[in-house]
Amino acid sequence: MDAVYASYYTKEVMYVLIREFQSPDEEMKKIVLKVVKQCVSTEGVEADYIRSDLLPEFFRNFWVRRMALDRRNYRQLVETTVEIANKVGVADIVGRTVEDLKDESEPYRRMVMETIEKVVANLGASDIDARLEELLIDGILYAFQEQTSDDANVMLNGFGAVVNSLGQRVKPYLPQICGTIKWRLNNKSAKVRQQAADLISRIAVVMKQCQEEQLMGHLGVVLYEYLGEEYPEVLGSILGALKAIVNVIGMTKMTPPIKDLLPRLTPILKNRHEKVQENCIDLVGRIADRGAEFVPAREWMRICFELLEMLKAHKKGIRRATVNTFGYIAKAIGPQDVLATLLNNLKVQERQNRVCTTVAIAIVAETCSPFTVLPALMNEYRVPELNVQNGVLKSLSFLFEYIGEMGKDYIYAVTPLLEDALMDRDLVHRQTAASAVKHMALGVAGLGCEDALVHLLNYVWPNIFETSPHVINAVMEAIEGMRVALGALPF
Repeated sequence: MDAVYASYYTKEVMYVLIREFQSPDEEMKKIVLKVVKQCVSTEGVEADYIRSDLLPEFFRNFWVRRMALDRRNYRQLVETTVEIANKVGVADIVGRTVEDLKDESEPYRRMVMETIEKVVANLGASDIDARLEELLIDGILYAFQEQTSDDANVMLNGFGAVVNSLGQRVKPYLPQICGTIKWRLNNKSAKVRQQAADLISRIAVVMKQCQEEQLMGHLGVVLYEYLGEEYPEVLGSILGALKAIVNVIGMTKMTPPIKDLLPRLTPILKNRHEKVQENCIDLVGRIADRGAEFVPAREWMRICFELLEMLKAHKKGIRRATVNTFGYIAKAIGPQDVLATLLNNLKVQERQNRVCTTVAIAIVAETCSPFTVLPALMNEYRVPELNVQNGVLKSLSFLFEYIGEMGKDYIYAVTPLLEDALMDRDLVHRQTAASAVKHMALGVAGLGCEDALVHLLNYVWPNIFETSPHVINAVMEAIEGMRVALGALPF
């Protein structure tokens, strides 16, 4: 509708709407809220008109405790209020609701917190003046401390959103906030401890902005002391908080120092809980990436053995983080020892474990240059065991996929091995070798390795009569790769 008409008709409708605000019927309330949301979002409806005519009645009739008890009303009210805030700005809405963060009714406090979180996340906090800022921090601290229900996320998200959008203006309140967090980290309820740790990871970036490195260092020591936590959910959150602090404070300024922190993490890697595994491996990977020199090589080797177990994890994210960590460790202490550990792992029975090991070998090759890995890898192919040989071929496949055009220096070295594999009686050998040939051909297209590729094509081509779907798929892809690298014309 045209803006002028929209403005006119909204004003006409508004009398009826405001009259219906007082309706006791739940269905009516939902409809009224929907209509208000639509009217407010229409072009041509001015903010001043909403401020003067709509807001007082809206807050008087809808922002009452009863609305927080019915789930659908609650959702609709939050959405409508956020829409009004988009029109009239943050200060009006937050100013009217901030006192309610101290209401006795917890569901109501939660509804207020969710609204403030969404409004502030949408529109930022630049409109909020100093007095409102004080009230807001006071309110969210109160609501955070007084909560009793299990649904901790709303308070956590709200607190995080407000602190992050206020940014450097939070500096004067940080000692108080951190005091609250430390107090709650010691609570007897596991949920409360977990939430306090989660809050640290939400506000770590802001603490860095406010140059509160000393305070963060202190929190790091406190969290370090809680690494003996028995509940895995809480331990996962504590590791997450430590990770957030390490990320922003850096390796050199971290307290406790990295050389003390890492040995405490090694036994935690044995924990089989997914959240603990994920946060622990992320933290260890970050240290291996940025601060490996603070830790002796012996400790890194110890970690390598623990990491092999983590390749059995169900969650793909954990396996991926583990494989990347192998790369960081190899970069830090040289590939030889790490590679020996990984090559031994190719002898195990579990397929998932072997596949992840092959990816790890390829990543080690990429980070430490392929010539450090290829001799040992090709030597391993001489072990007369299917699993090991397939593992080597798969490693070569991933390796050539990762290194791309660096592969041109290594084609002549691996050609005899691939010849052997492409003539092997075992189907899987031929399939994996074909996949390696594909990646090799695609990596070196146009780099003058055509002689080796034509030679390999002679070994790939006879497999065109295969019937097994996996093998024929790999062979066709290898031929497609060759088509890219060699072109259509015969040499």
